[in-house]
Amino acid sequence: MSIIEVKDLTKVYGEKSATVTALKSVNLSVEKGQFVAVMGPSGCGKSTLLHLIGGLDRPTSGSVFIDGKDISTLKDDDLTELRRRKMGFVFQFFNLLPVLSAVENAALPMILDGVKPEAARAQAAKWLELNQMGDRLTHRPDQLSGGEQQRVAIARALVSEPIMLLADEPTGNLDSRSSDEIASILRRVVTKWGRTVLMVTHDPRIAAYADRIVFLKDGQVVDDTLLEGGNSDNSRMVKEKVEQL
Repeated sequence: MSIIEVKDLTKVYGEKSATVTALKSVNLSVEKGQFVAVMGPSGCGKSTLLHLIGGLDRPTSGSVFIDGKDISTLKDDDLTELRRRKMGFVFQFFNLLPVLSAVENAALPMILDGVKPEAARAQAAKWLELNQMGDRLTHRPDQLSGGEQQRVAIARALVSEPIMLLADEPTGNLDSRSSDEIASILRRVVTKWGRTVLMVTHDPRIAAYADRIVFLKDGQVVDDTLLEGGNSDNSRMVKEKVEQL
């Protein structure tokens, strides 16, 4: 069953002579429990696609279905509720609140959804422990490395038990070792915890952890490749494909 279904998705910014077409009639289907990386040159529409799928922006035309529901037609309040309960977001900049501890940051989505703080923190602690952050629960962001901050951000994205994780350049601010650690966690989100992951990345080595890579160019899908193994051994092949675009 498709968790994500994109049909004839088009996004145009600006008006008249100043218009820019970020996406043009994109069609994409992502199955439950699949790890999909989206790649392509700068300005090709990668992040725009992710934001439209996540309901962070509205399409000019076309539809986005999440778990069978057309989010393009939802009212803002309904869309916010769907995002909060079915989607988790991870970004290049960790977006942690500096005055809160790791467990408080990770618990925040549940607290905003009306869950009692004690129960939310218990759930957050569980996900932090699963992300090897059990000994950092009370640390604030400025007491954590970049890789540790991203682990907190991933725990926060998973705390509400969403069906899917959307990651926009999640390793863009990290060194190579931390990047591999985060990619391995995202791999585990799929293989061990059964979630669907859609990740935008410019790094062939990180994309190689995915099951499948969708390549965009000039706002259109130009290639859709299945990978074997879901690890960095595929990085050379991915790099060659990127260079051909």
